[in-house]
Amino acid sequence: MRISGFTMVKNAGKLYYPIKESIASILPIVDEFVVALGDCDEDDDTESQINSLNSDKIKIIHTVWDLEKYQNGTENAHQTDIAKSHCTGDWLFYLQADEVIHEKYLENIKAACKTYLDDKSVEGLLFSYVHFWGDYNHKQVAHGWYKNEIRIVRNDPEIHSWESAQSFRRIPGFDGKNYRQQAGTYKLKVAKANAAVYHYGWVRPPRLMQSKKKSLDTIHKGSNKVSGMYNGKPDMYDYGPICRAAKFKGSHPEVMKTRIAAFDWAEDLNYSCKEINPNRDKMKHDRLKYRIISWIEQNLLFGRSLGQFKNYILVKK
Repeated sequence: MRISGFTMVKNAGKLYYPIKESIASILPIVDEFVVALGDCDEDDDTESQINSLNSDKIKIIHTVWDLEKYQNGTENAHQTDIAKSHCTGDWLFYLQADEVIHEKYLENIKAACKTYLDDKSVEGLLFSYVHFWGDYNHKQVAHGWYKNEIRIVRNDPEIHSWESAQSFRRIPGFDGKNYRQQAGTYKLKVAKANAAVYHYGWVRPPRLMQSKKKSLDTIHKGSNKVSGMYNGKPDMYDYGPICRAAKFKGSHPEVMKTRIAAFDWAEDLNYSCKEINPNRDKMKHDRLKYRIISWIEQNLLFGRSLGQFKNYILVKK
């Protein structure tokens, strides 16, 4: 059995993505790790961070992003597909640049890959998610935050990254461009990996969080629209009252130790339970309607989601 790791990334260093930690977290269980590395800015050090891992398993594929051809976030999926196409394993383990795997799950993941290797009814493996928020001690469990996602797929040319690369679908006869198509696509049949992805995409100094958010908005909405969206806005992202997020009581992956030790933006966060800036841009989970739904899910439904979209078919084994 051969496992390939893969990812796509651009400007990870300047936007505070834990790309080095992400790759390092699964290097012990993969036979190769393929990186589709976009045309980073001159002041970005993503490639040197990756090279500092000094692993002959890592293969960097240099790419150029085209946001005119691949609009509405689909360049993310396109770049993911580029990396996937260079993988040689039986199973392909996808991690985004802000996703890290705790070492305690590595044996579970290997075991699941081995268990389902010859079971062709299983097309991928499903991971649960821990979404960190603001700092390393809080997580989002609010309604609207996805609880599970596919992160391992078979090495099958009909399986493609989908929409803005959050997930995968089977797309026979894919045209290589329309990553948001619905017709003619099929949800993957998946089994549980018995492991979690630690998602650090919303843990950054507020200034860099705003830069990252603007970068993502540009990928999804285009530079012309985004330039107007951010006119007059503060250059620091406002996470709102941190106490609305749940406390994280577990341990972090060992590879995150140095990065967590460098946490130095506590004074820029709102640790009160009061809304200090009522005019800040609100996330979906901030709205009263969804705060009520979240309370119901957490207090009456034991964490079960109400009507949340699932881009997979869970195969119970």
